[in-house]
Amino acid sequence: MTKRFRQDEDGAAMVEYSILIGIITAAVIAIIVAVGAWVTTQWTTLCGVLPGATCP
Repeated sequence: MTKRFRQDEDGAAMVEYSILIGIITAAVIAIIVAVGAWVTTQWTTLCGVLPGATCP
């Protein structure tokens, strides 16, 4: 029984995949936040440059 328990790597693989999914999720959220901030800045800049534009 102990040999089988030591050779079973399913639990370790699941933990590794869970950590990998967590890292990917955090990176995607950070990218979405960064792109959102960039778009907001660009939109504000464009709104300020256009004559007669009303900026919110």
